[in-house]
Amino acid sequence: MKPIADIPLEDQQLIEVVFTDIDDTLTTDGRLTADAYSAMQTLKNLDIAVVPITGRPAGWCDHIARMWPVDGVVGENGAFYFRYDHQHKKMLRHYVDSDEVRQSNKDKLIQLATKIVVTVPGCAVSADQAYREADLAIDFCEDVPALEQNDIDKIVAVFNQAGASAKVSSIHVNGWFGTYDKLSMTRIFASDCLGIDLDLNKKICIFVGDSPNDEPMFKFFPHSVGVANIQSFIDRLSTPPAYVTESKGGAGFAEVVDLLIDARR
Repeated sequence: MKPIADIPLEDQQLIEVVFTDIDDTLTTDGRLTADAYSAMQTLKNLDIAVVPITGRPAGWCDHIARMWPVDGVVGENGAFYFRYDHQHKKMLRHYVDSDEVRQSNKDKLIQLATKIVVTVPGCAVSADQAYREADLAIDFCEDVPALEQNDIDKIVAVFNQAGASAKVSSIHVNGWFGTYDKLSMTRIFASDCLGIDLDLNKKICIFVGDSPNDEPMFKFFPHSVGVANIQSFIDRLSTPPAYVTESKGGAGFAEVVDLLIDARR
């Protein structure tokens, strides 16, 4: 990984869209920092689109789409996107699966949750599970004492044995039934909401993330950035980000935005 200062200046000046993870990318020690939030607002003021791409639940994403300075949000690792139309005061929601399929999958995930917490002592169903519509989040360090890596691997294995997809974030293992991921829904959002074909225009986008569930994005975008705490997962990434910040979490995100602002000047 190269320092973000190595992104060619002419490439920095082309950026029109910033996609970003939330946990440990916009946040630091579990809190959304003032500098990260201010950085998002600065991008909006420059007409650079800001789109969080997160594993967080639908309930959170409704709030984020309405109240943050963003152009929309992809949630639950690609299960949906939400975009709030401020002019018409209407929330636009697009899901991969129908209501019926999501309910059927939710019933199976409830049973799977019981199996996981029994199989892997110390883990827990995430505190934000009540606000989820498509996946199951198993907490391994957010509100429980941090588990060892082999325990995290066991959680992933139980998901996979049940035929579910599973991705590890910096705080949760998220599992769902389906083949979608962060990138697949980001493609749909970009086309529907921004009028951008990502395959043809990926160079005008940048992605900032911090953990293994961001790997599809790291692999796809030539301008992919890991905040400094990505180093904790580097041995678990087959495709690391192209660039890395000096700072961790929200300060690292703000570092990326400062670079883009300077390039515009």
